[in-house]
Amino acid sequence: MSSAPSRAGGAGPDGALVGVPGPAPASADTGPHPWPDPDAAFYTVGQVGDLLGVPAATLRRFDAVGAVRPARSAGGQRRYSSRQVQHARRLVQLTDEGLTLAAASRVAALEDTVDDLRQQLSQAQAEQEA
Repeated sequence: MSSAPSRAGGAGPDGALVGVPGPAPASADTGPHPWPDPDAAFYTVGQVGDLLGVPAATLRRFDAVGAVRPARSAGGQRRYSSRQVQHARRLVQLTDEGLTLAAASRVAALEDTVDDLRQQLSQAQAEQEA
């Protein structure tokens, strides 16, 4: 068993990224959560690298092969949304498990499809019960 730290560091005990806002939950007391839209791109490549425990070169590679396509600032710098950070985190986990980047991208896409289908099924079941 290895005692080396995981490259996918920056995760809290529940697996969520520390310092990365998730979807904005509604609250009866305070209204919507103050974090921005999960698709708002404001994390720099350095910040994402620090959150995920990977060098910036890893993120640039993800961009070069189309695995994660960050937005660009007016100056041309990469800017990642919290949703893209989560996707990059999953790619890092899968590549750490031995998958190629191409295979990791495909697995992550299939996982997203399954999640979408589960959500659609839940909605259809709720509509039938109503």
